[in-house]
Amino acid sequence: MDHSKDPPPAPSHPYYPAVVSLQHFTANETPVAVLIAAFGGIIAPSVLASVAVARKARPSLSNADQLAIAWFVLCGFLHCVFEAYFIFNHGTLAGLQTLFGQLWKEYALSDSRYLTSDPFVFTVELITVFVWGPLCWAIVMSIARGSQLRHPLTIVMCVGHLYGVALYYLTSMSEYYLNGVSHSRPEFLYFWVYYIGFNAPWVVVPGILLHKSVSHVKRGLESLERLQPANTVSKKVD
Repeated sequence: MDHSKDPPPAPSHPYYPAVVSLQHFTANETPVAVLIAAFGGIIAPSVLASVAVARKARPSLSNADQLAIAWFVLCGFLHCVFEAYFIFNHGTLAGLQTLFGQLWKEYALSDSRYLTSDPFVFTVELITVFVWGPLCWAIVMSIARGSQLRHPLTIVMCVGHLYGVALYYLTSMSEYYLNGVSHSRPEFLYFWVYYIGFNAPWVVVPGILLHKSVSHVKRGLESLERLQPANTVSKKVD
């Protein structure tokens, strides 16, 4: 019997591209709503507790500073815990049924590179876990202590976030437009909500914080420049 015209076998997983090999894949056993609720139940108390501790240590914290602390605690948790889980389990992620494993598999419907040990994604996440994560916690400490070091650290971190998201978006999109390979399922939920929407805050918030810190540093340098001529004149008179 001639099987040359038989249709190709259906993929054993729901990820794109369909030809990607995920031999150890097992479907999630937990509903998405339960996964999200459990994840939120871990993150929300962590963020709120961190802000409460910072307020107790420095009661004069402004609302803007409290929001900044909340943001960097969120980033620090995601980078040092959730993304670290990916780094240490990337090779077996597709078959895991842990909370974080199932969350990564759900997100991977928008970017299957997380299940294939993609070199670019692994490298970016490696930097995120071991550089950006600790830096986020350093910024939290700086804000809580009222240290001006927060501003140069924030500038570095925000540029890192913006650059990382730009690379993350553009490498996947370039592969689609140049080679016709999509790593995301086409449904609105997976591309626009998961892939675009879940990463968009790391464009918007760092942009705002970057502007604020750059403006603060600029005002400080301008104030210093205004003082220098006066100091020069004073020395000449003496």
